[in-house]
Amino acid sequence: MSRIKLSLITIAGLGLFGLPSHANEAWNRVIQTGELRWGADSAGGAPYVFPDERDPSKMIGFEAELMNAIAAKLDVKAKLVDVAWDQLVPALMRDNFDMAFNGLEITETRLREIAFTDPYYIFSEQITVRKGDGRFHKFKDLRGHRVGTMSASLARLLMEQDGKIEIVDYPGPVEIYKDLEVGRIDAAFIDVPMAVFYAGPNPKLENVSEPVGESVYAAGIRKDSPLLLLKINEAIKELVQSGEIKKIYQKWNLWDKRQEKLKNPEKLESLKHSAPISVWQYFPFLLKGAGVTILISSLSMALAMILGFALCAAKLYGHRPLRFLANAYIELIRGTPLLIQLYLIYYGLPNIGIEINAFAAAVMGIGLNYAAYEAEIYRAGLLAVPKGQDEAARSIGMTGRQSLFHIVLPQAFRTIIPPSTNDFIALFKDSSLVSIITVVELTKMYSQAATASLRFLELGLMTAALYFAMSYPLAVWSRHLERKRQYA
Repeated sequence: MSRIKLSLITIAGLGLFGLPSHANEAWNRVIQTGELRWGADSAGGAPYVFPDERDPSKMIGFEAELMNAIAAKLDVKAKLVDVAWDQLVPALMRDNFDMAFNGLEITETRLREIAFTDPYYIFSEQITVRKGDGRFHKFKDLRGHRVGTMSASLARLLMEQDGKIEIVDYPGPVEIYKDLEVGRIDAAFIDVPMAVFYAGPNPKLENVSEPVGESVYAAGIRKDSPLLLLKINEAIKELVQSGEIKKIYQKWNLWDKRQEKLKNPEKLESLKHSAPISVWQYFPFLLKGAGVTILISSLSMALAMILGFALCAAKLYGHRPLRFLANAYIELIRGTPLLIQLYLIYYGLPNIGIEINAFAAAVMGIGLNYAAYEAEIYRAGLLAVPKGQDEAARSIGMTGRQSLFHIVLPQAFRTIIPPSTNDFIALFKDSSLVSIITVVELTKMYSQAATASLRFLELGLMTAALYFAMSYPLAVWSRHLERKRQYA
């Protein structure tokens, strides 16, 4: 008799003995389709789940191998559903997959929304520094220093509780260790598996001190699927008892004495850190993020306007080589994504010895990008002014520069205002991209708060209202200037 048939009999028996039936029970779909969908973020990096260098279509990692082993125990096939890590729980609740399985920690906030399986890995936090840096020997040595970590993690919680460490949030471990190498941060403090995989073999870095704290990874399952929860727990228990899970962890250099505790999961206690329940407790943090957004946007737009005008002048009035360079810059910038440009400025330039701090890189990246669009707006505005206006100015003795600044530009201003204002409004929203280079602006603040509290709707509406409050006055000011110029 196959495992699937045995499972069907088990389900029927449980129903007879009074276990509540669930219309959305994920296990029913699993046995019907023969596949177990699991959610994970392959972009989150090794050693959890990530593309194989030799075959990018194949996913490897200790969680990928463990998930395949669990599926084999259930006589089904594991199917990865790739989703951003901070969206794992919301996507699980939307039934995008059957279980979230990607370094998910148990928190009080998550427990209110989903159920968790027995733990499958016990982890701690590891301090990593540059090779030879003797300032750090224990956790307290991190005080007063810039320390990189990942948001919504145990590592961040421990540093928040200390209150004397400058925390720098990153989207993934690769960026953390890259910045640590070049000296943008003083240390890294993240989960042991990532420290072992990335920092262990890196000759420029070293893991110091004993690991700090202790918590567990467990799979998240919707509360309407108790049968799937039961089956996954049985599979994990079999893998632990048989030693298969030990072999997987040894392969990835992740096995240590702590993992022996997995044999008695009922005795394990996870640090179930909680988040504030009221969304209004997050409002001051969102306001702080909004302030950073305004500052970055204003400085970036100022740079875009100055450089944009210079590019426009070079394209219209410069010599042939200058016109060629200005046109090449505009087309190159407009033809590549802003996100890639930010990555190149912040993470790419250090490879050639140019290091720029995150805030300056954010202003530079957005400013240089929008300068290309501003240049074309200014060019269109100048060309819209009849040529006879310039000729008339020159006929009364004005120089070309005088004609441009006193006759042509004031008339072009009316044409330039609406699209330039729209550019500024768009720039406000595009400033959210700077979070990928560790700048904590409004969208990043929202992401951190929503991930911690799972109050995506309420905090999203609050964040959208702040963006509207910042951009609407620009639209009003633009219309005012248009009317003023119209009747001037």
